[in-house]
Amino acid sequence: MSAELLHIDVGAYALGLLEEPDRRAFEAHLSTCFSCHEELGSLQAVAATLDGIAPIAEPAGAPLPPEPAVVSDLLRHRARRERRHRTARTVAGLAAGIVLLGGAAGAGFTLGTDHKPAQQQGQDETGVAALFRNGQKLTAADSGTGASGTVAMEPKAWGSRIGLQLTKVKGPLECQLIAVDGAGHQHVVAGWAVPAKGYGFAGSPAPQLTLQGGTALKPGDISRFEVRTIGDGRTILTVPV
Repeated sequence: MSAELLHIDVGAYALGLLEEPDRRAFEAHLSTCFSCHEELGSLQAVAATLDGIAPIAEPAGAPLPPEPAVVSDLLRHRARRERRHRTARTVAGLAAGIVLLGGAAGAGFTLGTDHKPAQQQGQDETGVAALFRNGQKLTAADSGTGASGTVAMEPKAWGSRIGLQLTKVKGPLECQLIAVDGAGHQHVVAGWAVPAKGYGFAGSPAPQLTLQGGTALKPGDISRFEVRTIGDGRTILTVPV
């Protein structure tokens, strides 16, 4: 507890409002603080007049008569301290929420499998499962790398919503899903990391990786999709449209 709060607690101590840890801390502070000791004496008469509050022990030196504003000042001090504590907790919660929202907005895509119950998935037309159920699906495999996967496309006013299911790929790798238009221009749809155990093998965390992202391209403007490694730019899967 800070010295500032300990100075404020002199009134709460006189009225018996402090909890046990705060009371012990204030008593230790009182033995070395002359101003608090003197103020405590001035509050003795006030504490004695309040119902349910027993008189405090006589401090050294004659007590000074209480000022009329002592009780109101005491209540204001305590209210300010409680507001500070509540405000700090509220600000911390808001900051945590902002960080989470900021992370979600910055990611730009959803990674992982859809863990909603089947009944909810059937009603939710915005999830990954709905994209693969209702969107245009394209499947391909690469005999050289062994990877295979399915891309789902759904037209949007802003471009295309894209889903990918990828399997038989080992890590550790960092990859990107690239949409290539008819002129050969490349558009990044999503990026992710493949763990060392990969996907679709014994000991893998999941049989396949499922993710979704988006591109400004319309489905009709896309000529193919490529799954490439970040760094060396190696293509491990090509999905023609």
